[in-house]
Amino acid sequence: MIIQSKNFNIKHIADSGQCFRMNQMNQDTYNLVAFGKYIELTQQGPDTIEITCSEEDYETIWKEYFDLSYQYDTIVTSLINGEDIFLREAAAYGSGLRILKQDLFEILISFIISQRKNIPAIKSCIEQLSKKYGDKINHNNQTFYTFPTPERLSNAKQSELREIGLGYRDVYILKTSQAVANGDIDLLKLKSCSNEEAMNQLKNLPGVGIKVANCVALYGLHQIDAFPIDVWIARILNDIYNNQFELEQYNGYAGIVQQYMFYYIRNKK
Repeated sequence: MIIQSKNFNIKHIADSGQCFRMNQMNQDTYNLVAFGKYIELTQQGPDTIEITCSEEDYETIWKEYFDLSYQYDTIVTSLINGEDIFLREAAAYGSGLRILKQDLFEILISFIISQRKNIPAIKSCIEQLSKKYGDKINHNNQTFYTFPTPERLSNAKQSELREIGLGYRDVYILKTSQAVANGDIDLLKLKSCSNEEAMNQLKNLPGVGIKVANCVALYGLHQIDAFPIDVWIARILNDIYNNQFELEQYNGYAGIVQQYMFYYIRNKK
């Protein structure tokens, strides 16, 4: 299926640190496993993307997943034309980034895993976790795996999780999966909560601090005012803004600004 959309760059999204299951196949094509589906995406031009899915799946899954109803080009243009030199450069460099609307449980577990790990190590752990506890998807004589359900992961053995290379995070993943599976927290209900209420509930889960909770809020709940601060963003706030970044001037889309900051500082030559 061919779609036309401004400000949609597959490579920039894949390398933006918000999704760990989008992998490059060749120069312009990436594959992705999400919501129990396998797709391939090809950048055919600046505003043209091919997605290997049915029209029904596009309308019910991928249009929402890639946030294609939101006008990112308006925000990018305002940043490029703004007075902040760093954000002008970041928006121009990362043009095409979008905030994905990902599965809440997958995002929660993925960012618990992400603590003190680099992106290749995070991706490796998630793939191994999916291979061991997810379901198979067969495509063109290749096998891919869905992300595990809370119920499946809640019954994992801690020793098995440790073998995957999760380290101290194994107990957090096991206990958080059990909390979700047992109904101690209802992730879907968080979608109707305020950011403050959602953050408070998330931080009650094992292994979830303010940074992980903000990532879940931004990439799962799509609360685009959430502003996760990791080592890269902390470096920007300190080195570029002397810890005086005026976040309130970006009310309503601070998380999008954060994503452009992160991508630029991490990927620029």
